[in-house]
Amino acid sequence: MSTHSVAARPAAPPASGLAIGVLAVAAFAIVSTEFLIVGLLPAMARDLALSVSAAGQLVTLFAFTVMLAGPFLTAALSHLERRRLFTAILLVFAAANALAALASDLWVLALARFIPALALPVFWGTASETAAQLAGPSRAGQAVSRVYLGIAAAMLFGIPLGTLAASAVGWRGSFWALAALSLLLAALTRAGLPALPQPARPPLRRQARLLKNPLLIANVALSVTVFTAMFTAYTYLADILERLAGVPPQDVGWWLMGFGAAGLAGNWLGGRAVDRRPLGATLVFTGLLGLGALASTALAGASAWRLPALAAWSIANTALYPVCQVRVMKAAPQAQALAGTLNVSAANAGIGLGAMLGGMAIPQWGLASVGGAAAAVALLAVLAVPCIARIRPAGGH
Repeated sequence: MSTHSVAARPAAPPASGLAIGVLAVAAFAIVSTEFLIVGLLPAMARDLALSVSAAGQLVTLFAFTVMLAGPFLTAALSHLERRRLFTAILLVFAAANALAALASDLWVLALARFIPALALPVFWGTASETAAQLAGPSRAGQAVSRVYLGIAAAMLFGIPLGTLAASAVGWRGSFWALAALSLLLAALTRAGLPALPQPARPPLRRQARLLKNPLLIANVALSVTVFTAMFTAYTYLADILERLAGVPPQDVGWWLMGFGAAGLAGNWLGGRAVDRRPLGATLVFTGLLGLGALASTALAGASAWRLPALAAWSIANTALYPVCQVRVMKAAPQAQALAGTLNVSAANAGIGLGAMLGGMAIPQWGLASVGGAAAAVALLAVLAVPCIARIRPAGGH
């Protein structure tokens, strides 16, 4: 979408607020689809006779599909009218969740993960840009964080409730519920999101020039590292709660809900901090993430320390979603949709690498080692921030 076309026709504040709210609700269903599997891994592994590490590679499949397809699909589809685009994406998610519920083996389930992974980066790239431009440059971070409340809400309600439902009706029932929710939200988006100005379609060659911007590339690489740190441990959180903390399987959903509740504070803090100092916010929250993940695994058996460690981990984890998205978008203000999607691809590269890294660490050094591995990667990201701060924006601005 062209920045000038939106600036020339600003939306009225109430309409902007409603549109951003609709996007946040849609984000809830999309994030629940992506990450519900984290809470279902133990049950799915038992049902399909897989190890948890092997089942965890479904996370890698989803993430790497997003990483590889995201920039190309977003560049090709970013000219589409937003209401129709978002409605179509939600219909794709509804169909994919239904297929997952019907999956009879790992290969069908993998296909059900592959299909929505193609649509997810298109949503995040265009939804973030739409929210930022509706709100204006001075409130872009807060607007994007409102859309990213869908992530916090999914971690607070969607993923935990899906995990609890799986205990009652099986993991397939959780996917059926998500299919129905996605279908309902497609109708809500069609009815509640106003028609937006038709975006211009920049030539692909002009959009590809972004890849020559050293500041953008450095920020994208930083997002890869940050998300690798995040998902080295988070992918296996349900298993950590069961095996290290001794939480009964039927209660894991409630603990995941508590993890998501703490993340609400992180979403608010991240949205406010990133408007002022994007790199500084990344450094602070990534440092907190590493410490929180390390403490959560090392002290999982110590009830007095378990809650504060998990809370610190959750706050940092949720804050880093809008922080990384806005930081990358600000590095390329002339093409924010594609920049936002590059960050989504980077994030999913990190998600896939993190799931792989954690999956390799578990059989070698035990489940508790994922916290130390996450902290080590987080330290690399923290050390990279001062180097990136020295890079001048393209054009010397």
